[in-house]
Amino acid sequence: MNPILKRTLTGLAVGAVVICAVLFVPRRVLEFVVIVLSLLAFWEYSSLLEIKTRAQGKKLSSMWCLVLLGFAIIFAGIGMLAEIADVHADEMCGPFRLGNVMLLYVIAIVKFSDVGGFAFGLTSAKLMKGGNHKLCPTISPNKSWEGLFGSIFASCLVSCCFMGATGFGVVKSLACGVTAALVGTAGDLVESKFKRWVGVKDSSTMKITNGMGGFLDMVDSLLFAPAVLYFLMGLDF
Repeated sequence: MNPILKRTLTGLAVGAVVICAVLFVPRRVLEFVVIVLSLLAFWEYSSLLEIKTRAQGKKLSSMWCLVLLGFAIIFAGIGMLAEIADVHADEMCGPFRLGNVMLLYVIAIVKFSDVGGFAFGLTSAKLMKGGNHKLCPTISPNKSWEGLFGSIFASCLVSCCFMGATGFGVVKSLACGVTAALVGTAGDLVESKFKRWVGVKDSSTMKITNGMGGFLDMVDSLLFAPAVLYFLMGLDF
C-alpha cells in the first residue's frame, strides 16, 4: 500500500477511536487513560535516552537531569488534558459532558493542525517550482512554511466549527486555532530535535500504528499545547 495512503487511513481509524473514547468514557476513565498515555510517552523518552547514553559509554543515571525534565514536560503537558475535561465536568452539551467536548476540542484543533500541515506541505511541494520553503531544515527537513500555513488554516477552521459547543466568539476561536497550530508545531520540532540528538528516525521500535512511527511521535504536538490552550481558554475576550 502507498505509504501516504497507509498513514492517512491509519490516522482516520485512530481519530475515530479517539473521538468515541473522549466523548463517551467517564471522567475517572479519562484520568486513567491520560496517566497511561503519559507513562507510554515517558517510557519511550527514557528508552531513547538510554540509547544515547549507551552510545556514549555511560549509564542512564548520568543524565538524571534530562530524565526529570522529560518527566516534567510529558506529565505536565499530557496530564493537562485531564484538567481540561475537569473544568466543565458537571455541565452538559447535548447528550455529552461539556468537559469531554472541550477535551475533544483541544485534541481536534491540535491534531487537525498536523493533518493540515501534512496536506498543505505535500500539495505545495508538488505544485511549487523549486519545492517548499523550509521552516527548520536542520531539525525537521520536511517542515515548511507552507505546511505551517496549512496547520494554522486547518486548526482555525476546526476551531470555528466548535463555536456552538465552546461558546467562544470568532476572535477567541481563531486565537485558539492559531495557538494550537504554533505550539503544536513547536512540540513537534522539540521532539524532532531530540530524536536527531539521539540519532533515530522514529521515537522507538514500538510501532503503535502502521506508518506513524513510535508512540512519542504521535503525541509530540500535545506536549505543550494543552497547557497553553487551558490558559488561553480561561481568558475572557
